[in-house]
Amino acid sequence: MTSFPAEIPPLEPRPSLATLFLAFSGVAIVGFGGVLPFARRMLVEQRKWMTAEEFNEAFSLAQFLPGGNILNLAVLVGRQFRGALGALTAVAGLLAAPVMIMILLGIAYARYGQIGAVHDALVGVAAGAAGLIVAMAAKMAEPLIRKRAVIPAVMAVLAFTSVAVAELPLIIVIAVLAPISIALAWREVP
Repeated sequence: MTSFPAEIPPLEPRPSLATLFLAFSGVAIVGFGGVLPFARRMLVEQRKWMTAEEFNEAFSLAQFLPGGNILNLAVLVGRQFRGALGALTAVAGLLAAPVMIMILLGIAYARYGQIGAVHDALVGVAAGAAGLIVAMAAKMAEPLIRKRAVIPAVMAVLAFTSVAVAELPLIIVIAVLAPISIALAWREVP
């Protein structure tokens, strides 16, 4: 596993295990329909545990690894600050409340899911979640735009077009674009 650059200390002091648990629990509780935008806000804007660039790098690795992106990100962040126990704590914080809430909602849906208003409400929640993802993508693109990073922007557009428009399988897009992106990034490193 990689870690954040050693020469850039966290912007805020290293969080305790309790703080990690509570921070990821808070993100999980408010992040219905999409935890990732709330995780970015918590990590970069509110707690200042990471810069926008560090978040983008960690998220890129989390997305590339198998498993849920947000779970992978929680592991990376928790491990960075408190080692293996920090990783477990961040994941536990991320999962505890949502698991309990989903059990209760599952029971309620089994009883009331056939009601039209419930269905319509879920459609509205899905639209809101899509909006959160678009907003997070825009925030993640901001450091690239600020740096005028043409190659990463081109790679992002190629990936989006390949998956969303051309409907190519994600694994093929990653297999083709990841080596190209890595090679181009290494060319730029002094």
